[in-house]
Formats: sequence, C-alpha cells, structure tokens
Amino acid sequence: MIRVLLADDQRLVRAGFRSILEDQDDIEVVGEVGDGQAAVSACRELGPDVVLMDIRMPGTDGLEASRQIARDERLASVKVVILTTFDLDDYVYGALRAGATGFLVKDTEPEELLQAVRVAARGDALISPPVTRRLIAEFASRVKSPRADPRLDALTAREREVMQLVAAGLTNDEIAARLVLSPSTAKTHVSRIMSKLGARDRSQVVVLAYESGMVSPGWMAE
Repeated sequence: MIRVLLADDQRLVRAGFRSILEDQDDIEVVGEVGDGQAAVSACRELGPDVVLMDIRMPGTDGLEASRQIARDERLASVKVVILTTFDLDDYVYGALRAGATGFLVKDTEPEELLQAVRVAARGDALISPPVTRRLIAEFASRVKSPRADPRLDALTAREREVMQLVAAGLTNDEIAARLVLSPSTAKTHVSRIMSKLGARDRSQVVVLAYESGMVSPGWMAE
C-alpha cells in the first residue's frame, strides 16, 4: 500500500486528488495539510511514502518544505512530488535542487497522477512526461557556469554514460534499451551512481549532471 500525504492550501484540489487516489486498491491517503510547515510535521508523524506538494502555500511554501524534508534523515524514504503550473516556472529548478522527486501540473489527467505516485513511491525513475523533460532542459539552461564536482571522479565510464541518460529524463527501461542492458543492470547502475554521489534520488543526479557541465540542454539531439 502506497501512503500519500496531500499538501495544498486549496481544499477542492485536495478533495479531487483524494477522490482519484483512494479509488485505487494500492494507494491510501493518510493525511491532508494546507501549508508547508504542516506538511513537514505530518511527514514526521505519519511517515508517508509520497507527498503531493503544492509549491505556493501560505507561510512555509512547498519549496522550503521540500528542502526541510530532504534534509531530515528520518524522512529519507519520503518522496516529494511538486504540484506546479506553467506560470510558476521560476520555482521548478529550485524545487529539483531542494530534493523534489518530480512534478505534476495541477490539471494533469488522473492516469498521469496515479502513474506519478506509483513511480515516485518505488523510487524507480524521475517522473518524466514531456512536461518534466522540457522543464529540466529550460532550467538547466540557467546554470551560468558549470562547476566541477569531485564526486564525479568516483564514477566509472559506464556510470557516467548512464548518468547522462538519467539527466535526459530516461527511465531505467529506456536506459537499458539504449545501452543494450537488462533493466535490472540499468537499475543497479543508477543505484550505484546515487550511492557514490550521495544523492537522495534521481532528481539530484539530474541537477548535478547539469550543474557540473556533464550535460547541457538538448545534448541528446546534437
């Protein structure tokens, strides 16, 4: 059973998400909150697997709440999925840096919501519908000057190759197909990369890949 916390200051939004999620046999909504600080407290109290976090809320916003959750070792297993709209683009790259696992637009289709929750819960892939890939590329372009990161020196040549594909938004299955590997081998590579880099999840791998200059927006099309 996937345990989900809803964090949004709009009751109608929370009610809509709850209705969709609780109709599933493998998902349980364990709580609802209306601001970021309450979300952090609820995570500590309820131990959800996934938080659907609105990025703009009164008091502590979703960005700061995501940052606090990511810094709390007791909440290492909690995955945050940011709820956003295109007019909040300035926040998205910061949310990735704060430790968010992925993004959903608020008018997403029910099937995409369910997919996102399940993918985030198993920690298998950065949520990667086309909107997320565009957002990653757009905000990566704002990195003014790449900074070398000594943690990358620990990666093998194959792991660097896999990391580039993770940064492009590919899932483990897509990485496996591109590199002619088994899905389990691709997953193992990704797990080792995160361990060597000290990354909480794939979103932080993506951020590091762009900030270090390992990849740049649109590199796969070059």
